[in-house]
Parts: sequence; C-alpha cells; structure tokens
Amino acid sequence: MADQRTTTSSDTELGRFLRARRTQTSPEQVGLTIGTGLRRTPGLRREELATLAGISIDYYVRLERGKETRPSPSVIDALARALQLDDEEHQHLRELAARSARYASEPPPPPSRTVRPHLKLLLETMRPSPAYIVSRSMDFLAWNPGGLALYAGLDDWPLKQRNIARYLFLHPAAHELFPDWDNQVRGCVARLRAQAGTAPDAPDLTSLVGELLLKSPDFAKLWERYDVTGRKRIHKTFHHPHVGVINLSAQSMDLEGTPGQRLGVYVAEPGTSDYDAMLLLDMTAPEPAAHSAAKDEASPRTQS
Repeated sequence: MADQRTTTSSDTELGRFLRARRTQTSPEQVGLTIGTGLRRTPGLRREELATLAGISIDYYVRLERGKETRPSPSVIDALARALQLDDEEHQHLRELAARSARYASEPPPPPSRTVRPHLKLLLETMRPSPAYIVSRSMDFLAWNPGGLALYAGLDDWPLKQRNIARYLFLHPAAHELFPDWDNQVRGCVARLRAQAGTAPDAPDLTSLVGELLLKSPDFAKLWERYDVTGRKRIHKTFHHPHVGVINLSAQSMDLEGTPGQRLGVYVAEPGTSDYDAMLLLDMTAPEPAAHSAAKDEASPRTQS
C-alpha cells in the first residue's frame, strides 16, 4: 500500500517540498541571527522564510498547506533564492508550481513501457559496454547481456520485479556490489522523489514507493527528506562477484521520442583491466531472452 503522502491530490506536493526544504535550512545558512531562546522548529520558521522571500506569512502558509495553488513565477523564484536552492531544485519547484496550477486538468497518460526495435538494436551494438533502458520508475525494460549482469543477482528475480531502486534497497547483493551504497541510494531516492513530485498519482510510481516505504526503513528515511538532487557520479566502482572490482564511467540520458524511458551505459578505457573485466562480464553473461519486460504493459509486481 502506498504512503498516503504520495497519493493525495497533486496540489499538496508544492507544499510538501517547501516544508521539507524549509525544515532542512538553518537560520545560519541564510544569514539570520538567532537568539538564545529554545527553537522548537527545525530549520526556518514559516515567518522567517516568508520575510526572506518578501511575501506575507499568510500567503506562505496557504502555499505550504496547499490552499494557494497558483503562485506567480516571481514568488517561486523568490522562495528558491530564500531557500538557496540549486538549479535542479529550483527547476523542480517551478515544475511543482506549474502542475499545481493545472491540477484540475486531465492527467497525462502513463508513458509507454514498449521499447522500440531500433533501441534494442542500439543496446546490442554497444557491447561489450553494459547498457540498459529503464522506465521513469526505474524498471528494467530492455538490456544487453552485461547491462543486466552488472547488477549481480538481479536476474534471479522475475522480469516484472527487476527494478534499480528495488534492487538497491531489497536485494541482499546490493550492499556488497556497491562500496558507496549510501551515495547510490541517496541519488536513487532523489530521482524517484523528483519524478513522483510531478506525477504524484501515477500508479507505476506510487506502487514502487509504497512497497519500499513498507519494506525498507532506509528508503523511508531518505524519502522523508524530499531531496530531488543527488550526487551524480560519473565513475562507479562495482565489487562484482564474477569479475572482481571493476571501475566504469557511467552515462544516462533521456531517449528522444520515448517519454519516460532512459538509456544507461557504462564504459571503460580499452586496454585497461577494467575493460578486460567488462569484456569478461559480457562474454559470460546469459543472452537476453526472446521476450523482455518491456513487452508487458502492466505495472511491476510487488516483491513478496
């Protein structure tokens, strides 16, 4: 069952994000001098943020409680400056405000899970580089042999359960595979938070988030923070049980003409031990089955 906070009306997502950022911003960060008295509010008080942004406390309270759903661009920009948001957080705030203003309109259809044939061919031509295509909720939709084998043990799960976030938090091999597991999961949750914030009622996202909230205390703690930016590491280290330690450069990108799908690929410099390990991984990994998860348009099953 999904957390109620992820399934209520979309006009409250703006308020949730503002509240999360406000409570995680200290007065010292924004140049405020605090007295010696006890502060019962973590981070900034509502009135402090309203003053910093140059808006009335009443208006800000209405924003945070979801009662005001059409803030002007200048108000959004002022709040972003007051909270010292980075560029990605600022853009997320704009997207939440835009969605809040049109919350009564018909929701967009869910993105397709069907991977086009030429994209499957692209994955094959990338070998021996591990590559895969994932949905916006991080479901594996298509892959080349190394792309699946890189996530050791993921192929033990049924097709519909193969998901990067589910793997990181629920698969017993994930902690051993990633020496920087803490950084990996922070970036993963931040990406999911950004996706869910602009599509809070989407079944593919709410189903996954609800499952992880119930099954992983680590996920629940990170989800509560409402971070929408994570540390994007270009180089990743894998402690792989079949090929040993392998250092790869990572790149992911949105696929043109296929909303909601992303391509992920890993590369290594030819002639290095990392390239040899990558080549070995590709050579020893099972070939993809004749059908893939992308052929099933249904939402992924919840792991039992």
